Amino acid sequence: MYGYGNGFFGMGYMVIMPLVILGILFYMLAVKKEKKELTAQDILDRRFASGGISKEEYEEKTNLLKKTKTL
Repeated sequence: MYGYGNGFFGMGYMVIMPLVILGILFYMLAVKKEKKELTAQDILDRRFASGGISKEEYEEKTNLLKKTKTL
């Protein structure tokens, strides 16, 4: 009444809209964290953990990656 709307459809938006905006911001931040790019070491670690490569191959490639990072 008097320009403030009526009931839920007037004043209710003043409560709901900030909650919706906060929900969208929270979702965007959560999705951004999940889309972290994998490094070569991450991929190598996963391959070793799944049994895709031997311990010797893992150590060799890990040392190679460490050497290339220092260059």
